[in-house]
Amino acid sequence: MAVKQTAYQTKDYSELIGMEGFSDELLNNHFTLYKGYVDNTNKLQQMIANATKDGKDPGFAELNRRLGFEWNGMRMHEYYFDALGGEGSIKKTGGLYKKLSDEFGSFEEWQKSFKAMGSIRGVGWAALYHDPNTNRCFNMWIEQHHISHPTSCQLLLTMDMWEHAFMLDYGLDKAGYIDAFMKNINWDVIEERLEAGAHIWAGK
Repeated sequence: MAVKQTAYQTKDYSELIGMEGFSDELLNNHFTLYKGYVDNTNKLQQMIANATKDGKDPGFAELNRRLGFEWNGMRMHEYYFDALGGEGSIKKTGGLYKKLSDEFGSFEEWQKSFKAMGSIRGVGWAALYHDPNTNRCFNMWIEQHHISHPTSCQLLLTMDMWEHAFMLDYGLDKAGYIDAFMKNINWDVIEERLEAGAHIWAGK
């Protein structure tokens, strides 16, 4: 029986060109890198399907290990780019502002924690999660793309802390990049993600 494959499509984020704090060159380089993750995800899925169909094992285990890295690289970048292009100001009357204030003592304390998460040494992602099982929100460091994701939790916000995301514009100044990122968040997108998770919580 043939294994059905889904070919993922590279999303167009060209509308982000001109975003304050991010040069066109950095963004175009980042879009190209993201496209590589999409292409590699599709290639690996086909290679795995062929290996399964042929009943052979040309490094089958390694292909599957690589797929997790490439697929998460693709999807984490989509969460990242989808949430940019805003004005960085959160609605203080919204559920997200209240949730983060309740969890961290204030929205400003959440910001402080999230920025500190981004300053961790190494490559990876600072991430804000919602746990629909407990209706709690928390920050977490994701190693590379695919290590330490909390099972069953919903990603709300991802900040890319690999060097390609900032070094062209900011060099070793992570703090400058983090500030630029925070100023461009589209909080309406994050609010929608939280609402989706809240519906799961409400249905329990």
